[in-house]
Amino acid sequence: MNRKRIDILNVLSLRGPSMWTYPPVLEAWVDIGELEDFPSNLIPGFYERLSSWLPTLIEHRCSYDERGGFLRRVQEGTWPGHILEHVTLELQNLAGLPGGFGKARETSTRGVYRVVVSAYQEEVTRAALATARDLVMAAIEDRPFDVPGALDALRDLVNEYWLGPSTASIVQAAEDRRIPYIRLNQGNLVQFGYGAAQHRIWTAETDRTSAVAEGIACDKDLTKSLLQACGVPVPEGRMVQNKNDAWEAAQDIGLPVVIKPCDGNHGRGVFLDLNTREAIETAFGVASGEGSGVIVERYVPGNEHRLLVVGDRLVAAARGKTASVTGDGKSTILELIAAQLNSDPRRGNTEEHPLNLVALDSAARIELERQGCHGDAVPPEGEEVLIQRNGNVAFDCTDEVHPSIAAHVRLAARIVGLDIAGIDLVAEDISRPLEEQGGAIVEVNAGPGLLMHLKPADGQPRPVGRAIVDHLFPNGGEGRIPLVGVSGSHGTTLVTQLVGQFLRLSGLRMAAASSEGLFFDRRRVQADGASWEAARRALRNPMIEAAVIENGARAILTEGLAYDRCQVGVITSLDPAQTHPDLSILEPQQIYNVLRTQVDVVLPTGYAVLNGDDGQVADMARLCDGEAIFYALDRGNARVAEHLAQGRRAVYAAGGAIVLAQGEAVTELTPLSAIPCLAGHGDLGLVLAGVAAGWALDLPLDCLRAGVESYSPPLRAYARPPGGGTGGLAEPDPLCPGSGGGLAYAPGSAQHHE
Repeated sequence: MNRKRIDILNVLSLRGPSMWTYPPVLEAWVDIGELEDFPSNLIPGFYERLSSWLPTLIEHRCSYDERGGFLRRVQEGTWPGHILEHVTLELQNLAGLPGGFGKARETSTRGVYRVVVSAYQEEVTRAALATARDLVMAAIEDRPFDVPGALDALRDLVNEYWLGPSTASIVQAAEDRRIPYIRLNQGNLVQFGYGAAQHRIWTAETDRTSAVAEGIACDKDLTKSLLQACGVPVPEGRMVQNKNDAWEAAQDIGLPVVIKPCDGNHGRGVFLDLNTREAIETAFGVASGEGSGVIVERYVPGNEHRLLVVGDRLVAAARGKTASVTGDGKSTILELIAAQLNSDPRRGNTEEHPLNLVALDSAARIELERQGCHGDAVPPEGEEVLIQRNGNVAFDCTDEVHPSIAAHVRLAARIVGLDIAGIDLVAEDISRPLEEQGGAIVEVNAGPGLLMHLKPADGQPRPVGRAIVDHLFPNGGEGRIPLVGVSGSHGTTLVTQLVGQFLRLSGLRMAAASSEGLFFDRRRVQADGASWEAARRALRNPMIEAAVIENGARAILTEGLAYDRCQVGVITSLDPAQTHPDLSILEPQQIYNVLRTQVDVVLPTGYAVLNGDDGQVADMARLCDGEAIFYALDRGNARVAEHLAQGRRAVYAAGGAIVLAQGEAVTELTPLSAIPCLAGHGDLGLVLAGVAAGWALDLPLDCLRAGVESYSPPLRAYARPPGGGTGGLAEPDPLCPGSGGGLAYAPGSAQHHE
């Protein structure tokens, strides 16, 4: 039935590299029905409505690779699937979610398109897709659409589901270093790297952050005593029990003093420059409600500063400024705060604002009382009224820090035991030594906020995310373990299990994920391991030192790969008859594009292990960022001979043995007669593939020899079911592999495409 509607038939979440691109995407199957006959230039007013609702679409360079390219295409005529792609991307970008990859492709069914868009946070992208469909339909039907309201709803989802800005800066720095990451919860707990090479962060705390150190930092009195014992300048002071004790301590220390909670944070309950008993007793009452105890200490004149130490390096510093208003003789202090302070676009209640909104909280009211006024008072014209002494530490001063101050804060972090620390100090001039001006370190904080350094209210942003990543992964480390991905139309399970055998014999704690199950060493922990989640489970395990993962073509088409890159990618075969009509994969070239995924993700330092007896598979060598190793049944294969003539590697059978060759250098591994799994109907090609993968990992030849000579699956492991499918086992067994499905891929660029 014809109808002018856009229906979203299905949405696939491809959470890793797929046939489209490397990052996560959503692939939506969209039916545009009768609109197939109505491109955008045939819909009166469509271009005007769309461009006025989303003027930022002018930045999309699609089709003509120039600013305004996409909108020009809308004017000239394009179809709703293509438009839906761009509107979805723009909506989620405006809402604060990154991602600029998009494609729209026809399927074998007229009017049905695959619309593919970046999806770094699935919940947000799904909502953006639905909103984009509604917006495009409103533009088609000439109905009003509340774009600001839709964006507010999407921003709420971003705030709920996406990483906070501090964590996002660390994740971005890891991506820039090509370090893989896995988000471990809906919050800010993130794993960088795989298996035993991983590190974890929780915002600005890492798996190197000691719980003991964090406990010390939370106890401000203890922290101060430890710093003082090591010669770090700190203000004199002590814990107090009640208002009277607070006044007595202030007299002993000498006025003016500071009162603050012993374990508070974010500056709550901190009162500075107190000179009277009344002010001290009032401040005690507020501070006692913000923590488990109260400290009275010497007031240090000067500006607040926050210095960030990461791994024994000072990486950023920010200065605080007081917040004041100037009277005009007509407005109350509350009105002046709204007009002179909170009107500043840098102030707000979200993490996007470097400065907080100023409110008349208890600290501000006490400050006004000290000046003899209140919120409803009208100060004379030109009179300055101090509202806040602290809470505005957001003005970059990194380049001004004196070397001796940098040394003091590094020492303070070491004394407490923190690998990442936010050091609060007070000084009149950060470019002079503390001792010259009576400055002091007043707090050491675990899990410090990074926003003041990422988005200062004034000054240069600092790459603090990169500093944290460099601290966790020094010397260019990427947090990777030996990782083998196995793809192809036939025999992938056997190859996966054979490589797992090699890894076990090499002494590495290994994981093998295939249709026979997920194995940690010899222990099967999950019945079906041929899934994205099973592979991800292996990569999250901090005990795993190496992994081999089978990737079926259908799994890649519907889930994507579970890893970003691998050291070795194996392609066993390409069967053009193994199509997936329900996923619109019908032609041999489409199968090729799916299977090449495994080659595309091989690291530049890695190897693609390719079946030299299969011309289409061997052709994938040109796509590999690393090197290729061919395997073939004999050296007489012309492709293998040419490969060896170029000084490259190949594995083949000759003289009744498995031979490893590089150029003219030849090494005989073991006689074919010594390999139990070749008895009867064994597939020599699959054994050669497994050996080539082990060789690509630089495993000892003794391990490869022992592996093939001890590996003895039952004959049924090789059996293919009628119709050319792949075989399996009735009883899953770690040493009895079946053969699995294939694998898939074809990356696109990170730019907008039609």
